[in-house]
Amino acid sequence: MTVDGEILGLAYSLLDVEEFLRRAGAEDPDAVLATEQGVVEWRGGGPDEWA
Repeated sequence: MTVDGEILGLAYSLLDVEEFLRRAGAEDPDAVLATEQGVVEWRGGGPDEWA
């Protein structure tokens, strides 16, 4: 996962994505994922697809 061009790490679950958003300064990562379209660019799947 990258935020503003900085690599934060690889997310293995939605909880990882939420933690990375929290570390990037999001006060409510769940709200970001639920309401802000285009904030997260999913690659290789989506929020419900994990290998």
